[in-house]
Amino acid sequence: MTGNLAHLTLAFGLLGNLVSFMVFLAPLPTFYKVYKKKSTEGFQSAPYVVGLFSAMLWIYYALLKSNVMLLITINSVGCFIETVYICFFLFYAPKKARMESLKLIVLLIVVGFGLIVVLTQFLASGVTRGVIVGWICLVFSLCVFVAPLGVLRQVIRTKSVEYMPILLSVALTLSAVMWFFYGLLLGDFNIAIPNVLGFTFGIIQMILYLVYKNKKSVSNEKLSSFEAKINEMDEKKVPEINDHKVIDIVKLETLMCNDIYPTVGKSDKSKDVHDCKDVQSLAMPNRSI
Repeated sequence: MTGNLAHLTLAFGLLGNLVSFMVFLAPLPTFYKVYKKKSTEGFQSAPYVVGLFSAMLWIYYALLKSNVMLLITINSVGCFIETVYICFFLFYAPKKARMESLKLIVLLIVVGFGLIVVLTQFLASGVTRGVIVGWICLVFSLCVFVAPLGVLRQVIRTKSVEYMPILLSVALTLSAVMWFFYGLLLGDFNIAIPNVLGFTFGIIQMILYLVYKNKKSVSNEKLSSFEAKINEMDEKKVPEINDHKVIDIVKLETLMCNDIYPTVGKSDKSKDVHDCKDVQSLAMPNRSI
């Protein structure tokens, strides 16, 4: 590798480390919410367990190679951060979610990664071992990059980008670009090929964000339509009363009293007032409720 090419490879590797570090820090707002509410609510631990497994796998691959030290640095940091996330999740998760997370950790980290290390150490040797682990990293990375397809489908169906943060999409796209050129310059296609898919999905996510960012969600439109229909039904059930049809009950009661006692003397005035009040109490509904 010539001097200029080596410097360029180092530059892309360092930039890849920087962008990937920012991606690892992306879930911090989520865990701040968990800390404030003292509950994991509907969050899942699967992304962090998968992230930890991926980082461990790339470290193992880098240890089998001789010129990919920058893979070790960023994935070591990733292992630490993902482990902190998982421990934080387990601390605040309810019992059922905690047990499911522990099962996933045992299945993926202990059994899965353990079998990969043991089998490649005993059933392969030298260059063959690195090739096998490289293919495992390649396939697993492709599966991880395919995962956002669910988010893309949801965006298209709901016409909403609520669950697709644009900053994370941009960071993942930049990370894919940096690691693609790093792998390409090294001649390591196990690193370069998965990032082609990552770059492609990143571009698609940003295009969808530009298309749907100002559009109202389908679910919100349905809710607004439903509320409008409810309001319309309520208006039909309670017709508006015209002012000229309203009868002043107090005046009616006064007229009734005058008709009943038209020639009452002053001596019987107090009695008449009481009688009139009795009539009013019968005519007027109870307004204390």
